[in-house]
Amino acid sequence: MIPTATAVSSQFTFSANWRGFELKQNHTTIATLKRPCVWSSDFIATTSTESWIIRRGGFWGNKGEIREASSQQQIAVFKWGWGGKGSILFADGQAFLMVTRGIWHPVWTVVTQAGERVLELHTREKSVEIDPEAAVANDRLSILILFALYRVRQAEEAAAAASAAAS
Repeated sequence: MIPTATAVSSQFTFSANWRGFELKQNHTTIATLKRPCVWSSDFIATTSTESWIIRRGGFWGNKGEIREASSQQQIAVFKWGWGGKGSILFADGQAFLMVTRGIWHPVWTVVTQAGERVLELHTREKSVEIDPEAAVANDRLSILILFALYRVRQAEEAAAAASAAAS
């Protein structure tokens, strides 16, 4: 879990490896996003208190779901649309939008349905900014950051596949 009080005053960074990402706060790993094995399309998102499974779906891979790892209960669904926008709908009805900006999608922003910014993930700087005014629960904030990293990984893999096909 990412404590909101320290999230505002602390620097969040992330690092990538072949299996996923590590989210760090002041150089200490606080969450991970890992593929359980090379052939799996699922990812396991983990904090010190919770774990989720993020699973890709849909014919074009433009849908997905987030499940609690322990109970396998679906907690959110995701649908990616055209133009770099996607929606995340949680089981309790809370909804967020994910928007990418810039050439090669260097900035990924999560906003509420009302358009209030929750977080921005900067892929070039490998940093995450959390809006101090965002009224989002800590566990929800954790999964939103990890899900944004998951979408970054999906975009990287799609770009690599397209590049390989063009060669």
